[in-house]
Amino acid sequence: MGGQTPCYVRAALRGTGRHSRLTRLQAIATGFAALAAAALLGACGGGGSSAAENEPTGTFKLKVTEASFPSQQELGQTSLLKLGIRNTGKRAIPGLSVTFTIAGKRGVNSSLPFGVRDPQPELAQPDRPVWVLAETYPRLHGSTDPGGASTSSRKTFAFGELKPGKSTAAVWKLSAVRAGKFTLLYRVNAGLSGKQKAKTSGGIDPGGSFTAEIRSALPETEVTDSGEIVEAKKGK
Repeated sequence: MGGQTPCYVRAALRGTGRHSRLTRLQAIATGFAALAAAALLGACGGGGSSAAENEPTGTFKLKVTEASFPSQQELGQTSLLKLGIRNTGKRAIPGLSVTFTIAGKRGVNSSLPFGVRDPQPELAQPDRPVWVLAETYPRLHGSTDPGGASTSSRKTFAFGELKPGKSTAAVWKLSAVRAGKFTLLYRVNAGLSGKQKAKTSGGIDPGGSFTAEIRSALPETEVTDSGEIVEAKKGK
């Protein structure tokens, strides 16, 4: 997810005017759906990594200390999703990771973390993004370097070990490309092998949700060299 923005997406984003912006948003959805299929095919046939298989097992205590994402957005708008996590236990969390999915059957059935699956039959590419993740994201808060490794599931971002008593914070930069009201679910995990359980001090699974309404009113936008949609600066 943190690789280069595909050339077809950068090309589709060029141009000015309201009609052009609508066309660019449609092109993004189509292009990233194709990219999702390719990545999913590439992940098939590969088992879990030896590092994940060798992770310590058991229950690990943690707390979500921060969770924010704008509830009101517009098509083409770029917003930051922030999560802060603290290891409240006495053992190092071997493989801290975060999994996203959009609530509902269409979101659960999609291979995209921030997308839905179109129920129309016989579509060559049924996955449709709701938000597009910016290049080099997620990042650890305050860093300019990518901070979430890709995993065998496109919905999960891995951040490695988190020592006892330590905290970390991650940021996802997301551009809205589909209008509607969506609930984005997130779950914090303690490992990638499935042998680790993350729990809060109250004994519940750590996670939560964001509900966002994406309106179709389009702001004036421009595209950076990396292919990210940003609101155009006034006076340009």
